[in-house]
Amino acid sequence: MSAQILDGKSIAADIREQVRMQVEQRTAAGQRPPGLVVVLVGDNPASQVYVRNKQLACEKAGFHSELIELPADTSETALLDLIDDLNGREDVDGILVQLPLPPGIDEHAVTERILPSKDVDGFHPYNIGRLALRMPLLRPCTPKGVMTLLGRTGISLEGQDAIVLGQSNIVGRPMFLELLAARCTPTVCHSRTRDLPEKVKRADIVVAAVGVPNFVQGDWVKPGAIVIDVGINRLEDGSLCGDVAFEAVKEVAGWITPVPGGVGPMTVATLLQNTLQAAELHAGRG
Repeated sequence: MSAQILDGKSIAADIREQVRMQVEQRTAAGQRPPGLVVVLVGDNPASQVYVRNKQLACEKAGFHSELIELPADTSETALLDLIDDLNGREDVDGILVQLPLPPGIDEHAVTERILPSKDVDGFHPYNIGRLALRMPLLRPCTPKGVMTLLGRTGISLEGQDAIVLGQSNIVGRPMFLELLAARCTPTVCHSRTRDLPEKVKRADIVVAAVGVPNFVQGDWVKPGAIVIDVGINRLEDGSLCGDVAFEAVKEVAGWITPVPGGVGPMTVATLLQNTLQAAELHAGRG
């Protein structure tokens, strides 16, 4: 029996509509719409696509959205000065600097320059630290989106054994913290992990975020497990695939996300949620 599909595209559409309605209520009450500024440095084609998708989602939700495009030779000092200006603007609730950045710019310095209350990506050490202490404020978008997907299964997460494949600061590490906060028993695996297939096979929940096409095989997965595929990889023929061998794994798993149409739309929808939350936080400090 094939796995049930966790349709991220449909769930994300529900979230975007909820956000749009909340923004309407804010503006009807005389409050300004949430403001998001996206900064794009250089001309990375993939980044340009991601930025367009985020801007379109913002416009449909009724946000005030700005895109600031900078040349690839922009200095780190100039970028940090821009962030300082945006930090000081009262009409800006969220600042998103699209990664990756060109060589010569320290991504960590840029991330830390953004005010934690405007860090709608959820990457600032302050926000990661609050997540670790079970006092979350603005949570990293992709892991938070994954938790929303897991919630849609209707399965209690408490006590579930979970495996996170990948230890990146953007997905793997905060994903571990999210699962731990949900009272799962999570394990993070990486390139030095031994007996990886056997470890994966014991997991009730598998979150794959390694950036390797079709990495997780069908015989790795426990029957009935929930499999979340964060990866998105372009093959030589131009097609997209995830980190999970979808056709094989769906015959074993209980739930699975497709690629595309799984985690990706959830990341953008969660960005909208975070930006609205940041606007409410700023209004509350009034």
